[in-house]
Parts: sequence; C-alpha cells; structure tokens
Amino acid sequence: MANLKEVRIRISSVQSTQQITKAMKMVSAAKLKRATNAIVQLRPYATKLKEILGNLSASLEGASSPFIQEREPNKVLVVVVSSNRGLAGAFNMNVIKTANNLIAEKYSEQLKKGNVSIVAIGKKAQDFYEKRNYNVIGNNNEVYSALTFENVTTITDAIMAGFEKGEFDKVELVYNRFKNAAVQILTTEQLLPLPKAEAVVDVKASNVDYILEPNQEEIVTQLIPKSIKIQLYKAVLDSHASEHGARMTSMDKATENAGDLLKALKLAYNQARQAAITTELTEIVSGAAALNG
Repeated sequence: MANLKEVRIRISSVQSTQQITKAMKMVSAAKLKRATNAIVQLRPYATKLKEILGNLSASLEGASSPFIQEREPNKVLVVVVSSNRGLAGAFNMNVIKTANNLIAEKYSEQLKKGNVSIVAIGKKAQDFYEKRNYNVIGNNNEVYSALTFENVTTITDAIMAGFEKGEFDKVELVYNRFKNAAVQILTTEQLLPLPKAEAVVDVKASNVDYILEPNQEEIVTQLIPKSIKIQLYKAVLDSHASEHGARMTSMDKATENAGDLLKALKLAYNQARQAAITTELTEIVSGAAALNG
C-alpha cells in the first residue's frame, strides 16, 4: 500500500503542475495579443521610413551624419535582446547562441583583444554574459516594466553616443523576430553604421518626386537617427511578442505532457490497486481453505 500512496502523491503533484502550466498559457495568450498588436501597428511605419530612406539613398552619399560612416570594426558592440523570465522553451538560449556564433564567426579577433562589448536587453542575456566576464554595458532589465518608445530610445541614445565618440566602430543587433505564436525567427541586423538602404525597385515608387522642406540634407540627417531608434524599438517589440508566443507554446506542450503523464500514473495506480486487491482475496481464500481443512 506504500506504493499506492506514492503514486497518489505523484498524481496530485502532476495535477497541480498541470493547473499552473494551463494558467500560464492563458496569461501568455492574453499578453501575446497586446504584444502582437504593438508590433503589427509599428511595422508599417518602420517599413515606410525604410522606403523613404531607400528613395533618398542618393542623398545619403553626401550627408554628413556620423551614423553612416563606415569604419574598420576594431571595437564591436553586440546588442542581445532576450527576456527577463524563463519557462519559454529555448527562446532565450537560441538568441544567446546566435549572438555567440556571430561573435565567434565575425569578431573572434576583436574578442581576443577584449574589444567586444555587450548591451543586454533582458535579464537572461545580462546574467549569461556577466557570469562569463564579458564587458556588459549598463543594465536594461527594467525596460520591460514599461515598454515604451521613450524608454527604449534611452538605450538607443547611449549606443549612438558611444558610436559617435568612437567607443564602438560597429553595432550588431540580435533578436527573435515574431512571425506567429509558434514561430520566432532569429535575426541579426547591423544597427550602426546604418546600412545603405536599397532603392525601391517598384517603378511607381521610384518615380515619386518628394518635396523636402527645409532641404534634403537636414531631412536625411533627421531621418537617420529616427530610423535607428525605430529599428531597435521594433526589435524589442518583436522579441517581446516572440517571448509570449514561445511561452504560450511551451506551456501548452507542458500541459499536454502533464496530461499524458497523468494517464500513465492513473493506469499504474489502478494496476497496483487491482494487484493489491487480488493479493488480499487470495490470502482470504487460502486462510478459509486452511480452516476448513
């Protein structure tokens, strides 16, 4: 009967875990809806801004903005966007692995010289790189408490100031791009210097004659910092939506696994119970037969 007691305790434990995972799935589903709305609303603006820069690519050649100046990448900054919490499957580990592969493949020499720095957005990436003695700049874990353009812009301003001062020659961005609740696409983008946008191939779009006030150079100079800020903000929103999608999928799978485990445990419990009853009946029948004999 001790075995039956252990199985009952295990069944109760799995049922409690299943209730928790089911509740976490529902919470993530609600948060995913809000996060998805935020990134879907931003994408058209970001796309249009990129299109305008593409159509003004000729103006970028003569622009004096420091954020488009190509330099030898002696000092590299990698911005890694993760989450503050776990229980999201391989969400955080995948983005960290992608960042590590990027550093190993493209910036191994800079890493040996100690010229690779990390800006982590999210506690998981922050803890990972701090434990491994990387040069981690700042602490941005609180950005998810109030995920607004202004809060993310504070991070972008610090990165742009460092690039302008020559503290970094190149800035790479690594994050999970949201596709749907089950799919997150690991993405690596160059944040600084701003890559030359490709001109739009569409004939109608390419024939657009923009009227620029006060002048081309000033408009382009204002668009470049705004584009950089929007790019990082979009990456954080993408990662935020991807996190909730990954957690919802992970908790859904955990709930299903708990259900399968419960079936197996209940079957084992019933088998053990039947075996115990059969043993008791056998003992009673044997005792009765011995008394009659």
